[in-house]
Amino acid sequence: MILTPRLACIAALVPQGARLADVGTDHGKLPITLLIEGRIAHAIGSDLREGPLDHAARNAEEHGVILPLRFAAGLDGISPEECDTVTIAGMGGQTIAEILQNAPWTADGDHLLLLQPMTMIYELRQWLWAHGYAIERETLCREDRRHYVILSVRGGAKECLYPREKCAVSPALIAAPDAGAYLRRLIERETRALNGMERSENTDIARLRSQQALVRELTAALEGLK
Repeated sequence: MILTPRLACIAALVPQGARLADVGTDHGKLPITLLIEGRIAHAIGSDLREGPLDHAARNAEEHGVILPLRFAAGLDGISPEECDTVTIAGMGGQTIAEILQNAPWTADGDHLLLLQPMTMIYELRQWLWAHGYAIERETLCREDRRHYVILSVRGGAKECLYPREKCAVSPALIAAPDAGAYLRRLIERETRALNGMERSENTDIARLRSQQALVRELTAALEGLK
């Protein structure tokens, strides 16, 4: 079973011997691969769709591994005692935040959370810090021409409120290899958005000021790497 670079990067972050809950498991490739390699002790897969779960069941049987599957939203079908590591990948940042909010036990500090948002990563960082989750590490990986960010997160931290622009980067992101290339791409994207807002006659002033602050934060972070 071959993992995409994005899933392979997530797999590499799962601790040896972990008891894994893979949310949005799709065809089960991540937990099945880790079970085949003997990297984890146990895994559960959950998904909102029956079709992918049926496919995951066939994949598990074909590869001779045991993978209990739950037809449930987020972590609704999984209890905290069943896992010590949770992977949530391939979803928007807001959806990931909602999944964690609906499973308050993820904030207890006893579970490692590996989160890979496809969108709204600033907002996800903002939500995590506001609800007492610590971002211990950020890992960057490339798939095709796109950068993906994987957040290694654990609860039990102090709640901190930051404006959105302050959540464009984190100390963990700055420490990540390839952070410079990633920040340069972010700056290009956010600067294009800022230029469009400045040209528009209907731009809200508060949104404009926020976007200007965001570009300054990203630029300062890049300058700090040099």
